[in-house]
Amino acid sequence: MSVPFITVEGPIGVGKTSLSKAIAETFGFHLLKEIVDENPFLGKFYENIDEWSFQTEMFFLCNRYKQLSDVKSHIIQNEKPVVADYHIFKNLIFAKRTLAPSEYEKYEAIYNILTSDMPRPNMVIHLHASLDTLMNRIKMRGRDFEKLISRDYIDQLSKDYHEFIQQFKVKHPDIRVIELDGDQIDFVQNKVDLQKVLEIVKTSLKEL
Repeated sequence: MSVPFITVEGPIGVGKTSLSKAIAETFGFHLLKEIVDENPFLGKFYENIDEWSFQTEMFFLCNRYKQLSDVKSHIIQNEKPVVADYHIFKNLIFAKRTLAPSEYEKYEAIYNILTSDMPRPNMVIHLHASLDTLMNRIKMRGRDFEKLISRDYIDQLSKDYHEFIQQFKVKHPDIRVIELDGDQIDFVQNKVDLQKVLEIVKTSLKEL
């Protein structure tokens, strides 16, 4: 059995961090949380996406690269299982939507260099939900900069995630992908639903 490295992914507001915390606490994994609030460009990004997208995406890429470099010691040296509330491939999803083609080409080249020797997860949990569910959850958590996010942006982001995940499953058949519908399963408010999800994860871990 390989050392488990789980990443939880999906659009903004779908519950990635909540599920990652539950997995870490239940199975004793090291929890890796993405840096969001610390990004100094994020507020400006939602005010003017075209102007601030490259700076925003580069900040995220560099910080996630540093985080994944640090997590190598947990997986390789200590053989410590890890669960992360993001997969670094999300950089490509966001960047492709917001960057001009010439900027994206440069960005993708930098991404490929930085991630070429990064640890790869052996399980990806893809969370998805309807637009109304996502917008309600974004509103409930009350982050100031997220108040600027439009429905159209979240709707398109959800579609981008769906398309990317389908391509990911084809390109990486060796990585287990678990897809969960956030409209049908509320693992944040419903303990029964949470236990169902954790059982799915437990079964999948035995098969790594």
